[in-house]
Amino acid sequence: MALPEHESGSIRVTGEALKPVLDKAGLKLTDQLIEDFSVLLTGFEATVNSLPDDAAVQPRPDLEKYPRTDIHIPEDNDLGGWATKVTAKCTAPKNNLLEGRTVALKDNVALAGVRCTNGTAMVEWVPKVDATIATRIMDAGATITGKSVTGPVHNPYAKGYSAGGSSSGSGRLVATGSVDLAIGCDQGGSIRIPAASCGIVGLKPTWGLVPYTGILGLDATIDHAGPMAKTVRDCALLLEVIAGPDGWDDRQPPVELGGYQLDFVDDVDAVTALPKNTMLSGLKVGLLSEGFQIPGQDQHVVESVRSAAMKLAELGATVSSVSVPKHLEAPVAWACSIPASSPQGALLGNRHGRKQLDFSDRCELVSQKLTQAQFDALGPGASYMYLVYLWAQEHHGPKIYSKCINLLKAVGDAYDLALKNVDVLITPTLPDPPIRLPEAGYSQGPLNFMGKTLMLLANTSPFNCTGHPALSLPVGFSPAQDDPNVKLPVGMQIIGRKFRDVDCLKVAAAWEKAFDWKTM
Repeated sequence: MALPEHESGSIRVTGEALKPVLDKAGLKLTDQLIEDFSVLLTGFEATVNSLPDDAAVQPRPDLEKYPRTDIHIPEDNDLGGWATKVTAKCTAPKNNLLEGRTVALKDNVALAGVRCTNGTAMVEWVPKVDATIATRIMDAGATITGKSVTGPVHNPYAKGYSAGGSSSGSGRLVATGSVDLAIGCDQGGSIRIPAASCGIVGLKPTWGLVPYTGILGLDATIDHAGPMAKTVRDCALLLEVIAGPDGWDDRQPPVELGGYQLDFVDDVDAVTALPKNTMLSGLKVGLLSEGFQIPGQDQHVVESVRSAAMKLAELGATVSSVSVPKHLEAPVAWACSIPASSPQGALLGNRHGRKQLDFSDRCELVSQKLTQAQFDALGPGASYMYLVYLWAQEHHGPKIYSKCINLLKAVGDAYDLALKNVDVLITPTLPDPPIRLPEAGYSQGPLNFMGKTLMLLANTSPFNCTGHPALSLPVGFSPAQDDPNVKLPVGMQIIGRKFRDVDCLKVAAAWEKAFDWKTM
């Protein structure tokens, strides 16, 4: 293909350069039109060339105030937990909410000077910015000690079994005590799934409560970042630190979230200070019937969660069954909508249509399509998503995404209607206990990894699409499906009204205070 001609530092677009573009688009223009558009495009190129460097307007960190040292890839990665180690902290924190605490960031969260792999070797990228939540964590007195792996990681309760994903490393590192707290990111369950698998607490906040600025995402409509911790109180504490608008993320209103609280710990403490049988007095809990009816669901998991949910009545809550038939439709719409559109932003860096911080330096590392080497570096989930995207663009166009977005609005409305009659909904987080990690890893091919994905996400992905807060709380153990002698954690999912994350936390904190999940 002929390239635009360069004259005295400027670019002149010729008809010879324009014709291949027209051919690829299936357009035919007269010679006169080609000449006219060539002149106009020459002006466009001159305008592009006149743009100033955007580095000056990016939120570059003050490395004297927020120094980071000892950046390295550890030889001992805690059975897959660590991607990169670092010591990053603030020399003059704004508060002491997290003083003395250590925190791991999922490896799609930008921390300037530290490689950001996003779980793939597709590109080698070291960001120059800090994610908003990374700055807030350091401003609260915590030390960021590394980036956690996204991918196959060993379960902390049984080596050889999955720690869940994709915030796998964050789940394991918290469970093993390698860090006090961690950040996970969730587009279909990726905070709650590893939390359930690893026996910790993980909250996918209300969509827009926590800024996603400086974080590699999948699709802005479903991207969530949130806290992972051993206890509900610590989960509430980390949420308190990272929540609130930052002026960059257009998912957040440009003013304070009027009417919605951004402090959570006091309410958690108030609930747990009450006598056991009054901790949840007046609260209405709905067992979401369809969440216990996932095809092929493990009955040990079902009974464990049902038993745990019924114990909320001992704490003063009213527990009843609630039906939302559209709950079973949501995972299908999620599965169709995401790969049909998301790779534009997630893999190709084309995150148009949003007002947010974009990684212009990373965009230079990818093009309008992946190279063979970039595709080969993807894991099974990302490679599947990219191929579905190519297929859908060729055979369906934008209709799938549009149709799914409309259907998912109706799903969200159905949850809102149910939540008018109850304060929270309950489901199992996962339909099954964690599976055994394949010995051959990704080399066994994508079918081996993707075969059970839709069912795995059946109870988690709907709330990414609707934006409701959802928390996973460990409530017991279940035998592994391939070995009854192996016991693995079970998570109970608590779903609340939008921006009522505190209700999820209060219910979880009361249950955690009253019962010992490890003896259930």
